[in-house]
Amino acid sequence: QKKARGNLFIGLVVNEYAEEFHRGDFLVRNLLGGDPNSGILAVGALPRAGQTMQFQRRDAAAANEDMNELLASAKSKLGDKPIYGGCLCSCNGRGSHLFGKPNHDAQTVQQQLGPFGLAGFFCNGEIGPVGQKSFLHGFTASLALFVKK
Repeated sequence: QKKARGNLFIGLVVNEYAEEFHRGDFLVRNLLGGDPNSGILAVGALPRAGQTMQFQRRDAAAANEDMNELLASAKSKLGDKPIYGGCLCSCNGRGSHLFGKPNHDAQTVQQQLGPFGLAGFFCNGEIGPVGQKSFLHGFTASLALFVKK
């Protein structure tokens, strides 16, 4: 319960037609509260009737693993194309508050893909994809890479 306090969210599945749901299949939204008498949850979104939901917990180890997997995938897709630069938009809820040290996201990007010039800023909402659509996210990092076409 201590780990969940303040770190519990609701994941709304984006594609109900998938046979199985995995990491990255959910749009994560704030759990605003609940009424134990009625069993109603207040969520920072408008779920569809019958939409699959899953409780999510913000966790430094999982966030680090997600970022490393996504960067490894990007590196594989890029192949030998040189990276000329990048822009990292990282949520102000990440960094030392989540990871216990500053610069986690920028250092991870450089370790996986660098060295290259990387600019960025802290945000309170980041835009990025889930499936084939882009959404406004929280507690995430979005990276734009500049590469030769």
